[in-house]
Amino acid sequence: MAFASKFLLSHHTLMVIDESTTIKNPKAKSTKNIISLSQRAKYRRIMTGSPVTKNPLDLFSQCYFLDPFHLEHESYYSFRMRYAIMKTAHISGRSIQLVSGFKNLGELSDKLKPFSYRVLKEDCLDLPDKIYMKRQISLTPDQRKLYEQMRKEALAILNGKQTTTVNTLTQLMRLQQITCGHFTADDGSTQKIPNNRVSELMDILEETEGKAIIWAHWQWDIKDIIKEIVKVHGPGSVVDYFGLTPQNERDGNREKFQSDPKCRFLVGTPATGGYGLTLTAANTVIYYSNGYDLEKRLQSEDRAHRIGQKKSVTYVDINAQDTVDEKIVKSLRKKVNIASEVMGEDLKSWI
Repeated sequence: MAFASKFLLSHHTLMVIDESTTIKNPKAKSTKNIISLSQRAKYRRIMTGSPVTKNPLDLFSQCYFLDPFHLEHESYYSFRMRYAIMKTAHISGRSIQLVSGFKNLGELSDKLKPFSYRVLKEDCLDLPDKIYMKRQISLTPDQRKLYEQMRKEALAILNGKQTTTVNTLTQLMRLQQITCGHFTADDGSTQKIPNNRVSELMDILEETEGKAIIWAHWQWDIKDIIKEIVKVHGPGSVVDYFGLTPQNERDGNREKFQSDPKCRFLVGTPATGGYGLTLTAANTVIYYSNGYDLEKRLQSEDRAHRIGQKKSVTYVDINAQDTVDEKIVKSLRKKVNIASEVMGEDLKSWI
């Protein structure tokens, strides 16, 4: 921090934030440090593919970095008051303000135009199409029993072990784990639940020609997927790229997937493998499960859909019917629609 500050004071500097959504949280220490440094830079730029990945309030810190007067709001709270609809919630004896919707988005879109320049991939790159598909599965009887226990009572019991939740977010997480076929008990142990998701994935891989990327939300699922692939296609057919993949193996795994014809599958998490990698050897991308983070979803999609890709890329989402899976996709879809409205774009064809 001290060196960066001294460097900025000593030069007529251009300060650029790539993937500028990393500073979207105005309360984060890193955001505050970067904005403090920016005041010493003569020129400032931000670059990102999708500046709105959660909601329109993502824009405040990114635009404030450029110039506090661009959006005519020097305070995040006045900006929020203008563009967000707030409601009061009472939690554990405290009253807190929550965002329940948005307003004046047309006005916000107009304010962005004078200082932003946006080019879509389809306008500057001759890339093939994206094709989206869904594969619906049903919960097994064991899954449905646990799912309904958890949904109704915030408590589920399997083989004498129980898992409980204390808030809505934890409950949603537990419900998604159950739909994916595993159960994490309160003592930290994880048990497998008979499920249709792995068999559906293996059916998709059987139908797929060439290479495929499989993204999953949970590390437990990564291990389960790899075990099934090795059983059917052999140990040299798959590499992993997730949090437990050693740093010194990651580049080798990526290179093997790209260049070794025997290696057909890469299994990873969008949080680890979804940024920066070129994985154009694949033209099929399978989402074994999704998270609520739109930025990770969009970034992970583009690992296969970038310069070097010659074929259409097919994206397959595996969803369990009548479960939280559908709520997650609905949430992602809503975020895409809001982002499109703020950026003045047509609604995208998407899941």
